[in-house]
Amino acid sequence: MKDNVKSGALTEVTFFILLALYTPRHGYAIMQFIDEMTKGRLLLGAGSLYGALNTLTEKNWIEPYGDSNGRTKEYHITALGKEIAAGELERLRGLTAIAGQIMEGEK
Repeated sequence: MKDNVKSGALTEVTFFILLALYTPRHGYAIMQFIDEMTKGRLLLGAGSLYGALNTLTEKNWIEPYGDSNGRTKEYHITALGKEIAAGELERLRGLTAIAGQIMEGEK
């Protein structure tokens, strides 16, 4: 994953995974959430998703949730993950404000 934490920029997929995990979900449910929220614009393969989940777990942005002894492993966002997601939301708000000013001729 090519997330740039120093600037606060996350990939769109990473941001959507973090958003999906505000509610504990397993891998397939995460893929469904992203598909539904983006109306099919972002489609995640299982290999990409599970690689991302491992990376996000290593960064302590997400963690396993509940009993992980079963076949389906659920994850949820950590406090650090919520901070990262909030930073991305703020960055995107600033970006759209600047774009609106420029494109709509506001100063």
